[in-house]
Amino acid sequence: MPPTARTLAAGPCMGAALLLAACSAGSADDDGANQVSTPPTTSPPTGAPGLEVTVVADGLDHPWDVAQTPDGTLLVDERAGGLTAVLPDGTVREMSADFGDLYARGETGLMGLAVDPGFAENRRFYTCQGVTDGGPDGGPSIEVIAWTAADDWSTATRVADPLVPGIPANEQSGRHGGCRVEFGPDGALLIGTGDNAVGTNPQDLGTLAGKVLRVDPETGEPAEGNPFADRADPEAAYIWTYGHRNVQGLAVRPGTGQVFSVEHGPDVDDEVNLLQAGANYGWDPVGSGRYDESVPMTDPALPAAVPAVWSSGDPTIAPSGATFLEGEQWADYAGLLLLGVQKDTGVLALRLDDQGRLVEQFRIPELEETYGRIRTPQLGADGALYVTTDNGDAEDVLLRVTPR
Repeated sequence: MPPTARTLAAGPCMGAALLLAACSAGSADDDGANQVSTPPTTSPPTGAPGLEVTVVADGLDHPWDVAQTPDGTLLVDERAGGLTAVLPDGTVREMSADFGDLYARGETGLMGLAVDPGFAENRRFYTCQGVTDGGPDGGPSIEVIAWTAADDWSTATRVADPLVPGIPANEQSGRHGGCRVEFGPDGALLIGTGDNAVGTNPQDLGTLAGKVLRVDPETGEPAEGNPFADRADPEAAYIWTYGHRNVQGLAVRPGTGQVFSVEHGPDVDDEVNLLQAGANYGWDPVGSGRYDESVPMTDPALPAAVPAVWSSGDPTIAPSGATFLEGEQWADYAGLLLLGVQKDTGVLALRLDDQGRLVEQFRIPELEETYGRIRTPQLGADGALYVTTDNGDAEDVLLRVTPR
């Protein structure tokens, strides 16, 4: 069955709204250098609910992403290949799927996962994954692939292979492969990519690496209203934002047009950024002709480089995944932006004001020092929080977190 039809709102309209919010996220000093005011890490608010954490599925190996379908089924993918469905009755079912061309090396493999808004009718979902071909000289690349799930969750079948091709992969190491997929508030599919540890990629509008892309999920073509559609480079038409290092999370703030990205920094300054159409987020690691990771994550020398909403400073925590908590059941946690922590353990919570400025940050106590590295927190359609750990050796789990 073909995907359901949808209308995509033009990008610049959404981008204009985001511009007002993003410009207030930081300040500039007398030399034009962007500065981020980051409140210290505190304890959770006094009205925070206690949380109950249960294991939904175990025996997983580097589960990268999780999404919930309208019938309550949870779909989980693993970096080395594999899809698992957790049915509403608790049955855990490994799905049969073709990963014969998967390129899984270093940080690249089977990565981001998103369920189509029309899933109840079309059974369609999307993955972003490394593949063994499609790159220069027939080498590996990264692609977005559309799939359909069988009614009984026994199999997944590729139906758009690829939907979006040609995202560069680092053949030698698999480093900085991204890759997060998320539906924007206008129905376009957003794709956050890594820079593949190539210094020129983030600022080059002729490559899809180090970007957030915006595409029509039915066709894979650039979404209407993308800011660089008139450029000669065909790749530029797909690009929504640029100047990114390694996008590991995308989150849409409920009830707003705000979209946030989560990125790994070099030795300092992991970032959360409030995205705006056509904006440059300032990563430019060219240095002396090599991949220079000593430069600022947001380079103040770049004209109009957009400052981060949140920056880790030193040390970094390697944040991954992002989701907003929503619903009265979350009490004083409602509205928080949650990030998985890869370099340490647990989940970091950020409270943002209406303009996207950081108000406070703290760790979620029930997830701290207990489950190890967290790859992805994701709010489910049922209002529960689902969390994938990332410890390896088939010892990872999918967690369900709910207020007591």
